[in-house]
Amino acid sequence: MKNKNIIIIGAGYAGVHAAKKLAKTFKKDASVTITLIDRHSYHTMMTELHEVASHRVEPEAIKFDLRKLFKHTKVKLVTDEVTHVDHATKTITTKNGTYTYDYLILGMGGEPNDFRTPGVREHGFTLMSWEDAVKLREHIEKTVRQAATEHDAKKRQAMLSFAICGSGFTGVEMIGELIEWKQRLAKLNKLDENEISLYLVEALPTILNMLDRKDAGKAEKYMLKKGVTILTGSPIVAVKEDQIVLKSGQEIPTHTLIWTAGVKANQQTSGFGMNTARAGRLRVNEHMEAEGLDHVYVVGDLAYFEEAGKPTPQIVEAAEQTAGTAVKNIRADIKGGEKTAYKGNYHGVMVSIGARYGVAHLGKIHLSGFFANFMKHIVNLYYFFGIRSAHYIFHYIMHEFFQTKDKRNIFRNLSTRYGNVLWTLPLRIFVGGFWLTEAFAKLWGESTWSKATSNWSNVHLLFSGLGKDSWLTGSTVKMPFEWLQTATTGASQAAGAGAGDAATQWATPILSKMPFWFEWLMKLMLPNADVAIFMQRTMVFVELAIGLAILAGLFTWISSGASAGFLVVFTLSAMLGWDKLWALPASIALMNGSGRSVGLDYWVVPFLQKTLGRWWYGKEQARYNDAEEDGGFALVKATDSKNLNQ
Repeated sequence: MKNKNIIIIGAGYAGVHAAKKLAKTFKKDASVTITLIDRHSYHTMMTELHEVASHRVEPEAIKFDLRKLFKHTKVKLVTDEVTHVDHATKTITTKNGTYTYDYLILGMGGEPNDFRTPGVREHGFTLMSWEDAVKLREHIEKTVRQAATEHDAKKRQAMLSFAICGSGFTGVEMIGELIEWKQRLAKLNKLDENEISLYLVEALPTILNMLDRKDAGKAEKYMLKKGVTILTGSPIVAVKEDQIVLKSGQEIPTHTLIWTAGVKANQQTSGFGMNTARAGRLRVNEHMEAEGLDHVYVVGDLAYFEEAGKPTPQIVEAAEQTAGTAVKNIRADIKGGEKTAYKGNYHGVMVSIGARYGVAHLGKIHLSGFFANFMKHIVNLYYFFGIRSAHYIFHYIMHEFFQTKDKRNIFRNLSTRYGNVLWTLPLRIFVGGFWLTEAFAKLWGESTWSKATSNWSNVHLLFSGLGKDSWLTGSTVKMPFEWLQTATTGASQAAGAGAGDAATQWATPILSKMPFWFEWLMKLMLPNADVAIFMQRTMVFVELAIGLAILAGLFTWISSGASAGFLVVFTLSAMLGWDKLWALPASIALMNGSGRSVGLDYWVVPFLQKTLGRWWYGKEQARYNDAEEDGGFALVKATDSKNLNQ
């Protein structure tokens, strides 16, 4: 059998999917070679570009190395830029070489369509590549930083205004990220969050026109609630360095216009001599073959094929399905069989408006809020299963759920590892339970507590009142300190009885006796049995408080520190046994903000930090002018001094 060379140009969703399918189909066929050519050595997760542009995730989170994707397959990788395709000789020319093909798949995707609007290329920002996302992110951070110290009010307002042209997937998802990011931008640059303005500009009368009107209405309501200004029926006719101009004549001052208004075919294909349709997309038949060409297939956003009078949508599902059709037909041509006609099977659409809200329409199911965004994550994970990359499944989960800040994931910060330490939750439950058990044994008395917890049928004993040996009601010194056991007061019993109680209560201690200096301190603190009994009763409530606080994740730094401190005291008092020593290092481990994850500290600590900080220090600002606030005295004084010097 003659060798067959299959070349795929473009490592987008369609190209990667086609390469994976072909590699599986011809895994054991040595006569078939598969080559993937792309100008980058990585595959970009295009649907998440807005997350990089808005600093929700780091740039590497959506950048997938092709070697890692294809290492154990027969796919050959070439990092180069295609300059020409000669269909007559079936030759591909790149900047650094030439390649011959028997079957060609073009999956080079699209690029922004500015509809020749003046100024877009010079002053606007697009969001169609990894480089676009990084460039936009750097621009926004730099612009806000400069605006913070800008004295000209109009220029400052323009610098802090962000406009997005286009209310499709990309535009709405980008503005959703800005809604959440502006809080961090304001805080880092000591600005009032309300100074940052967001505009969504749409030429059509309605937004999110790929969605059901009810779902689009929910999205619109959410954005309006978050302070976004939505301008519909407002085509942009010009983009300038510091403003955009609408068809109505309205001018919006802004230094940042993000253009997401449309997509056209990759302009590299314009010289390939192929039939084109609207927006430069390449015409294909029902087999995804380019019109008038044999063995040349077009997939993804680049392909133009009408279904029921409408072109294939430029979405990930369509990209994968067009690629799948092309692979089936190449297989049929090589191995024999009938070709397959393309039939799109789209399961729905979903739009995230930031990390915490979204809308989705999946078949007959309409979702919004948490569930819509959760479903989007499920779809993304399913995509990784499709390209068989466990490596990037793991990294996606880490980036999206465990390494975000500012509550920018569907679980807010409850699952975030940064400072919140989700993994210490089980340890927190154990330590909190340890202290509650200690407190309950003292509260009900050791004998009553032991009987009640020995069997479920004995639990009712806890509702029968406190036992005779309860620390709360008893008048016996429970601590095995000699100077207290020999003391004779109305509150203490004979030394033998006290010593007997202590012997049964305390396990073999870590230290056989107290260090002399610590014993001296304890004698100062507990000089007689009356004080000791008062401290015993107090200790019941202290242990209850520590246990409840740690368990609930409230003030865990303080409560865990107190836990560690008391355990050190018990150790030095020769009262702590080896069986309970584990609680000491465990308590120290919990002093890392463990209550911020599934605990009350998640809400309480930030509130106290913000409230007390503003009460004590006042509100931070990017520019201070105390002289102006004092009636201009200092400014006038400086001016007078200058005049005098003249």
